[in-house]
Order: sequence, then structure tokens, then C-alpha cells
Amino acid sequence: MRILIINVSLRPYLREKLLPIGLAYIATAIRNAGFSFEILDLDAHGHDDAYVRQYLSDGRFDVVCMGCIVTGYRLIRKYAAMIREASPRATIIVGNTVADSVPHILLSRTEADIAVIGEGDRTIVDLLEVLREGRSLETVKGIAFRTPEGLVRTEPRPVIRDLSSIPAIDYSLWDMDIYIEGFRPIIPWKLLPPTIPQDEVRGMCINTARGCVHKCTFCYHVFRGSPYRHRPWDRVLDEIRFLMERYRINYFAFFDDLTFNTRRSVLEFIEAIRKSGLEFFWEADCRGDLFTRPEDVGILRTARDAGCIRMLYSLESADPGILRSMGKRITPEQFSYQSRLFKEAGLSIGTSLVFGFPGETPETIRKTIDCCIENGVYPSPGFLLPLPGSPMYQWVLDHGFIGDEEEYLLKLGDRQDLRINITGMTDEEFTSVLHRELRRANKALGAGLGDDQLLKTQPRNKEGSTG
Repeated sequence: MRILIINVSLRPYLREKLLPIGLAYIATAIRNAGFSFEILDLDAHGHDDAYVRQYLSDGRFDVVCMGCIVTGYRLIRKYAAMIREASPRATIIVGNTVADSVPHILLSRTEADIAVIGEGDRTIVDLLEVLREGRSLETVKGIAFRTPEGLVRTEPRPVIRDLSSIPAIDYSLWDMDIYIEGFRPIIPWKLLPPTIPQDEVRGMCINTARGCVHKCTFCYHVFRGSPYRHRPWDRVLDEIRFLMERYRINYFAFFDDLTFNTRRSVLEFIEAIRKSGLEFFWEADCRGDLFTRPEDVGILRTARDAGCIRMLYSLESADPGILRSMGKRITPEQFSYQSRLFKEAGLSIGTSLVFGFPGETPETIRKTIDCCIENGVYPSPGFLLPLPGSPMYQWVLDHGFIGDEEEYLLKLGDRQDLRINITGMTDEEFTSVLHRELRRANKALGAGLGDDQLLKTQPRNKEGSTG
């Protein structure tokens, strides 16, 4: 059985290249189960459509696995058609949120045969074994597939409660030189010691947790509705030690929907670093209201001493009404207080903004930008992009903003492009006000961005979110 794994490139125009962590776990599971396969890494190598068509034609694969977040639906549709043309009898398996959130569209409007629902680490192995042995797909939990009679969805697969049971990524499957070279930390270089020049920073993104304790109405990921789970810190540090020794990595970005949800988790990680004897730099994600007391600055200084350089936590909006609509359980005051503590501790911060909720006005946009300026952080801004499976997607469907769902999916892309406008402003007014306010922030904060970079701020995308 000839198997191919395709790593789809969502943003081929970016110089930054990030290892596809979710797909890397899937590939590792397949390898550990004894299957051989090839990887066509479009993101690392930038192959064009002509190359892909020739590769598929030469390979004549029996099974092709691919996946991405739902904003890449148009790419999955395109590659599925190419696969079917090259190998009419191939089984096309698709995962991640493009499969999890719209399996009914994926399986009826594209050449995909099977959608993996939820975590795929164990599902993919069961699925490949069933295909190899010619058994019924209905015995595989956590998938949807099409038949002549229609769509079949099997029993949900339980989540993997113990993340330590998942094998560490087999990094040898990937062209690590490309991903190390393509990793570009977004930090003030002055926070690194003078003994480490910029050209000696070797970074890599790794995963420490699955899921999120929040339920923001604009967000959708494959772990939504599942319990938040964290890898044991000793297992995380084992992976860090390996990457340091094998690839000389000295900077790690914890690529999670949420790395730290309690102060205790921060302290436990700091203590684990101390006991490990490892010295490295790192950045992570935390709740926007995690640190609320003056004495918390002590924790942050300890984190800085343990190698923390940057922490990311989302403001999204500084308008209380919009924050409630988002399901964000923080206030602008909490965000600002936490930001002051981080700066006092000598740490860099990053935040994201979502513009375009019902009730958004020039005044609410100005208020949000004011908050960023006051806290000295240029944000990663974007427009509301209702994602299938999220409450906001259902809202726009119910209010008639989307007619043909596939037509909407085909237009999706970066959240930095306005795809749907549900404010009371015209598209021209909305974009004009936002660009004016971002120019104001750029000038006030000395960010040094060109006009074409105010929105396109090199967003780092995590699988399962829009970046």
C-alpha cells in the first residue's frame, strides 16, 4: 500500500516556515505503526501545481493523507482533485479542522473520501490498518466517509487523556534545516544576552498542551468541547533536550492554544527547568488575566531568569460589550495590569485583536487601539472570520450573511483580509478606520511598519486557529 502525506502550504508568501506539529504527530504515529510512506512537503519546498501533478502521477499512491485548518478548504479541494486525476482509485483522507468542522461539505463537494474527526493520532493508524486489510470503515471510531447512499459518521473516538502516552515527534521525517532556518522569533533582540547574536538563534516550535479552557465565540479548533490537557513537564523537557542536542536549538516557541492556565503551571515549569539543568529561551501563551496581584511580578521575574523572553495573551477588543459577545472572560483593565507586570519583569508581550463583531464602530476600534498604545504593544490585528463550527458562524448563517457555504469556504484565507462584514459600517468605512488607527499605533509605538504591513504582520498560524 503506497501512502503519501501532503503538508499543504497555507501562506507560501511567508519567509517564515514552521514545522506542522499536528501533521508531524500523525506522521510519527503512522511510522511507529510500521507503515512506510512518502511526505510531499509543499510548505518547506514551495512546489508549484505542475510539480505536484507530476509527483502524484509518478507515485500512483493508494492512500493520500492531508489536512489543514478550515481556511485552507480551497487548497484541499484543489489537491484532492489532482489526486483523483492521477490515481482514480486512491483513498483520500483529510484531517484537522477542514475535516472536523465541515465534513458534510468536504465529503460531498470535493474528492475527499474520509474525514478524520477530532484527534487523529490513533484514528489514522486504525484507519490504515482497516484499509490494508479490506475491513469495514464503520469499525473505525472518529471518522466520517461517503458511500453511494450518503454520508456515514462513526462513533466518536474518546480523547487521549494522558498526553504522555503519545510518542514524541520523529523529527527525522522532516527537513529540519529548512524549518530551523525559517523560524524567526518575533522578539526585541535586546532581551537576549549579548553572548547570543541574532544569527546564532536557532528556534523551533513545540507543543505542550491540547485544547483551551476558554470558549471564545469566534474560535474553532479540533479540541473544542474536549477537556484541556497538558503534557507532563518532564516529557516536554525531554523533547527540548533532544532538540538542543540533535539540532542545537536554543529558542522554543510553545505552540499551543493555551500553554499556561494557572500560576501553578508556570511555577511547576520553572521548577522543572531548574531541575533539568537545561538553559534555553522560550515563549508561550497564557490567559490574559492570569497575573492579577502585585506579587505576581516575582513569578514573572523567575520565569525571565528561567529563559522566558516573551508571553502572548489576547486582548481581542477593549470594548466590554464586544468582549462579552466574544465570550472573553477578561476585562481591558486586567489585560493592562498584567501587561504592566510583564514589562516590570523585563518580558516582551504580544497580543491579537479581532475587529468586526456586531456593535463594532469607529469608537470601539479607537478604544482598542488606545489600549494597545497605552500598553506599548503593537498587535496582530485581524477581521472577524466566522469559522464553521463556532457560535459566530452559526450567527452569520442565521442572520443571512452566508448563502452558499462552500462559496464562503472557497473565499476564506487570512483573517487580515475582510471576507464578511457584519458591522453597521460599510466595507470602505470599516477598513479605512482600521487602517487609520493602525497607522496611529505604528507611529506612537515606533513599530516601523510600512502601510502594507499594518495588518499583514507575519502572523504565526497554529493549526486549529487563524493566526
